[in-house]
Amino acid sequence: MGRRQLERSGAGRAGAAGEADRDDAGCTVLHVDMDAFYASVSLLDRPELVGRPVVVGGGGTRGVVLSATYEARRVGVHSAMPVGRARRLCPEAVVLEPDHARYAEVSRGVMAIFASVTPVVEPLSLDEAFLDVSGAVRRLGRPARIAELVRDRVADEQGVTCSVGVAATKSVAKLASGRCKPDGMLVVPAARATAFLHPLPVGALWGVGEHTEEQLLRLGLRTVGDVAHTPVPTLRRALGDATGTSLHALAWGRDPRPVVPAAPERSTGAEETFARDVSDPDVVLRELLRLSERTAARLRSGGHVGRTVVLKVRFSDFTTITRSRTLREPTDVGREVYGTAAALWRSLGLQRARIRLVGVRVEGLADAVSTPRQLVLGERPEGWREAERAVDRASARFGAGAVRPAVLLASRSNHRV
Repeated sequence: MGRRQLERSGAGRAGAAGEADRDDAGCTVLHVDMDAFYASVSLLDRPELVGRPVVVGGGGTRGVVLSATYEARRVGVHSAMPVGRARRLCPEAVVLEPDHARYAEVSRGVMAIFASVTPVVEPLSLDEAFLDVSGAVRRLGRPARIAELVRDRVADEQGVTCSVGVAATKSVAKLASGRCKPDGMLVVPAARATAFLHPLPVGALWGVGEHTEEQLLRLGLRTVGDVAHTPVPTLRRALGDATGTSLHALAWGRDPRPVVPAAPERSTGAEETFARDVSDPDVVLRELLRLSERTAARLRSGGHVGRTVVLKVRFSDFTTITRSRTLREPTDVGREVYGTAAALWRSLGLQRARIRLVGVRVEGLADAVSTPRQLVLGERPEGWREAERAVDRASARFGAGAVRPAVLLASRSNHRV
């Protein structure tokens, strides 16, 4: 098929593929999860860092880890960890700032591959999706072969790897992809779903968070098998009717939920945490400008316009407020988004408040092509929209931030994380 198949060798990989081909009947749900996606994408532009511990996250002490290569994960670095702690765990790690536009670009390419295999794709995030391939079996072969095709195409066309779980249900497929990372495929035959599930820790079950896990452990239930063999009334009394019933069914591999194609995106935005609390309104306004430009660029790249601008402000005590304003006409212009966000900020009347985070979001999205645009008497034929599209073209060619407002070239002493 391509580069990846030429690289495969070893009886273990060949034997696994052969067994999968025999046991995948009825396993038409695929869970595809990219491997260390943000870190892997960052390395596409920094190939000299391949094989080294790399952390993607803000450089400040209050930033958090967005992703880390497996070399960094081996010493305990993981996502959502403070960057400062990651540096202590892995002093030799290279810390890279996130490039969200690049991640979105690769994600669109990956999702396009999924859509070419089956129209029934349910994205969970930029780097994760369910696929129902029941309608593709006649055209492309058995589910395991389709999973291998997806893995090959993602690696060949996008330069990153993914792991694929193949099963009869969503919950089992998701668990399977997690058990074959990185760059693997695992088929869980329908007849062996319970044998796969029951030895797993209770925390592996879909819907079991930290609080629910603590409740289950207090009941002496440590494995999925323990949950499966606990009477449903006992689970309902401990966890509530809905949760108790659901977990018991999942523990036996019963999951009737279908793969649901994603609904159209309804909002997009960006937010940033300051490296230290900010009380200077000019610093906040510069950050709002940068976030507005990023949000508008995402609107244009997705072919959307939006009507409602939302401002988010988080104070030093973690109190968070939002304010919104609906525009007369939908927009994808950063200058218009910023004008509205800045007006919302000024209307708050904050006097030297200490700000931890600000965010800008645009809601009420619609297709840019099919949305009529009101013409204004005397309006220039070429305006800010055309100027910002020219910036998009420059950024695509020379990299994000190649062209930006002059005010954003000012001192970055309050660098974002």
